[in-house]
Amino acid sequence: MNAISRIHIILRSSSRAIAILGLLSVFSNNRATAQEKVTLKPTPKTVAWGYYDAKAAPVLRIKSGDTVEIRTLITNSPKRLEDAGVPPEQVEQSLRDITEQVKDKGPGGHILTGPIFIEGAEPGDVLEVRVLAIKLAIPYAYNGFGAGRGFLPDDYPYSKIKIIPLDEKRMVAKFAPGIEIPLHPFFGSMGDAPPESAGRFNSAPPWIMAGNLDNKDLVAGSTLYIPVHAPGALFEVGDGHAGQGDGEVDITALETSLIGTFQFIVRKDMHLKWPRAETPTHYITMGLNDDLNACATLAVREMIDFLTTEKHLSRDDAYMLSSVAADLHITELVDGNKGVHMMLPKFIFISAPSTADKTHP
Repeated sequence: MNAISRIHIILRSSSRAIAILGLLSVFSNNRATAQEKVTLKPTPKTVAWGYYDAKAAPVLRIKSGDTVEIRTLITNSPKRLEDAGVPPEQVEQSLRDITEQVKDKGPGGHILTGPIFIEGAEPGDVLEVRVLAIKLAIPYAYNGFGAGRGFLPDDYPYSKIKIIPLDEKRMVAKFAPGIEIPLHPFFGSMGDAPPESAGRFNSAPPWIMAGNLDNKDLVAGSTLYIPVHAPGALFEVGDGHAGQGDGEVDITALETSLIGTFQFIVRKDMHLKWPRAETPTHYITMGLNDDLNACATLAVREMIDFLTTEKHLSRDDAYMLSSVAADLHITELVDGNKGVHMMLPKFIFISAPSTADKTHP
C-alpha cells in the first residue's frame, strides 16, 4: 500500500469518527432537552384539593435548579360555571375529571397542582421559587361573592357570580361595557408544606409556608422565598388570578386557569421565619395574621430584619428607611389570616453590589 492509499484510509476513518461523534452529540443534546423540560398538568392524581400537608405524597420529584411548567385550574365547579354562562365546551375537561373523581377534599376549596418534592430541601432551608412566566389558559375569568363571606358580609347577604371575558391579545378583562381592566396574571396560592404538627392545613389562610398569599405583585419575573418545614418542601400552586385589587375585598379576584413556568432552588444559605419576595423593582416582606395591626407590625419588623441582615444597616437606620421609602399594602382581608406586605424600591440603593454580594429579601 502506497502513502496516498494510507492517507485515504485515515481520512475515511476520521470522517466516520467525526460523524459518529456528531450523532452522539445530537442524541446527548436531545436527552438533555427532554430532561430539562418538565410539565405538570392537573389530573385527579396530581392535585391537592384544599390543603397543604407535610404527609402528602408527592406527585413529582425534581432537583434543585430544575424548571417546571405547571398548569393550574380555576377554583370553581363545572356546574356553577355553566350556570353562570360559560359555554360547556369552554369548561376544561381536567376540571370535570377532578370534580367527579377526587373525593379526598378539604378543608379548603382551592384545587392546587402538586405537591412537588425538591431533592435536598430540608426543614430550616429556604425554597427559592422563581416565577419565570405566566400565561392564560382559558379565555374567561369569574368574580363572585358568597352570602356571609367577603369583607362586607352584612352588606351582601346573598351570592352572585359574574363571568368576565379575557382578551389575551390586548391583555384586558372586559368587566362591563365601557370598563376594561388591565391583566396582571399571578398565582394567588404558592406554598410548601407546613410543619407536620399542623396536620392537613386549610388552603385558605396564608401562613409561614406562604400558601394563599393573594399578593398581586408576584407576577412573572418575581421570586418568592418560602421557609421549608418538611423534607422535599412539597410545593403546591393554584388559585390563578388574571388580576386583583389589593385587599380582594369580595373574596375573589379575576379567577381563572393559568400556566406558569417556575424554577426551584434550594437555599441552604438562607434561613427565614416568614415568606419574603422580590420583584425586578422591589423587595417585599410580609405579615400574616388574623389581626391587621399584627400583620403590619410583622411586615415592618421583617423589613427591618432584611435591611440589617442583607443591607447591613443599623436597626435605627433600617426603621427610618422603612418609614421614608417603603410602602405598606393590604394584601388581602378575606382569607382568615389577613395579609400586609411592605415594598421597598430597589433603585434607592445606588451602589450596585457585586455578584458575590447580591442580596435577597
